[in-house]
Amino acid sequence: MSFIDFRKDGFMQILNLGPWVFYIEGKPEFDRHKVGKWMYFFKDYDRVVELCRKAVEEGVVLEAKHSNADDGVSCFYLECDDMERHKKVIRFFMSNDMIQKTKTGKLYNISFKLDDQTRAGEYGESYSGNIKLEQFLDLQTGEWLV
Repeated sequence: MSFIDFRKDGFMQILNLGPWVFYIEGKPEFDRHKVGKWMYFFKDYDRVVELCRKAVEEGVVLEAKHSNADDGVSCFYLECDDMERHKKVIRFFMSNDMIQKTKTGKLYNISFKLDDQTRAGEYGESYSGNIKLEQFLDLQTGEWLV
């Protein structure tokens, strides 16, 4: 099932492609070698639907997707050199309690992952992110560094 949600300021396509559900504003034209995502692992399908929809509707990202399952991963896409968009996504993650904390209350140092890394099969131990949350926020306090 797919449909287009027309809004006053544009339109958002919602595409259910089996294992993934995409939320896309307009026609994003990402540079294939610069595009990547901040990821959020979820256990509540209804919540992730709202988060992806809200991120696109509010202009945080132009494209988001999530696994079409009760639990899985969601991805919020942008280009690696778009620092203002990184900040928007991180603000969105923080305001929607999407970054886990350690037992001591410190934010996990999540990473931005390039699609080139995904295409190269970099997962788990073989994956090392070059853009990390600690470059934007103090992980102890949540205060902005940039």
